[in-house]
Amino acid sequence: MLGVPGQINLDYAATAPCLKAAADAVTELLPWYGSVHRGAGALSQRCTLAYERARQTVGDFVGARADDYVIFTRNTTDALNLLAAALPEGTTVVTFAGEHHANLLPWHRAVRLPVPDSAGAAVRYLAAALAQVRRDSPDSPVLVAVTGASNVTGELWPVRELAVIARRFGARVAVDAAQLAPHTPIDLTELDVDYLALSGHKLYAPFGAGALIGRGDWLDAAEPYLAGGGATSGVGDATHDVRWNTGPARHEAGTPNLLGAVALAAVCATLEAADRDALHRREQLLLARLRAGLSTIPGVAELRTFEPAAPRIGVVSFAVQGRDSAEVAGYLAREHGIGVRDGLFCAHPLARRLLREAADRNRWTAAPGTALRASIGLGTTEADIDALITALAAL
Repeated sequence: MLGVPGQINLDYAATAPCLKAAADAVTELLPWYGSVHRGAGALSQRCTLAYERARQTVGDFVGARADDYVIFTRNTTDALNLLAAALPEGTTVVTFAGEHHANLLPWHRAVRLPVPDSAGAAVRYLAAALAQVRRDSPDSPVLVAVTGASNVTGELWPVRELAVIARRFGARVAVDAAQLAPHTPIDLTELDVDYLALSGHKLYAPFGAGALIGRGDWLDAAEPYLAGGGATSGVGDATHDVRWNTGPARHEAGTPNLLGAVALAAVCATLEAADRDALHRREQLLLARLRAGLSTIPGVAELRTFEPAAPRIGVVSFAVQGRDSAEVAGYLAREHGIGVRDGLFCAHPLARRLLREAADRNRWTAAPGTALRASIGLGTTEADIDALITALAAL
């Protein structure tokens, strides 16, 4: 893991530090850097091979099926906007008010369900909503868009159970896996979902690449996400005489981000070779230490959607009574070299709701306007957690 000595990074959920494997993969390829899919020379041929191998590796990392497409994008937001642009006309999208903006804003015809207070409630809300959608539009395409793990609370959403309900009503499922992918193994077949979006910068590969993985029929039927070179199989002299490619190339116009794709694939391969169960156990111990420590500090309240014992990844958001979150974050950075996130975490409706609920549970006279978030990852240590708790207690 690459990092700066003396700095404690507890902001993995925003941008994870670079894994050495990603940096090494980029460094190894740089002398050979050349065109992808656009040349017969040795540089182009090697880079094309590296790019397509990266596509296969990323697909394998999430258990992509044989006919799934892996389309390289800039990040999760880009991937979900691509999918939104590819939806068949008349598609109804069902999502929850607790989503990150990337999975809240791109959908043009959306049914936004309330934030549930449990995983079971999420399943019930979806079943009721899809029954109504099918009564209103029996034959229209329907997509359920849901997060795999909340970027605000870290709570795991019941993706497999939601997919069962979706199938019952003939709906497809798209998963925002930006937070899920760095923490938990993913298998598209096991989850029985149709699309998955992820970001390299949250997955220890900060070189500007993400991916949309999933079924090809809607993607092949849609207009290309970008019009340009690489997306076409032929262009005639007439204005509209264009033949578009099928497959991932259809939505990857322009020179692709080779280094980002290779870096992302290097991290995927490294994690695939690691003992993911051991990494999970270690993270859960650190997470328990963090939550327990925060609970001992008067005036600090954790934000949560589900019950306290609900499964979650290493993300914890909290509020400090009577303190502005930016002030607290600035203090932690200046006085203790600790980096955390403050604000509403690009999930404004959810964060505002959870701040109000936390204030009510703790009988505060007013809810803070913003919160703080501490998130852990592969490089986090017990000493990092203890330093944060000690600094907050001193404040």
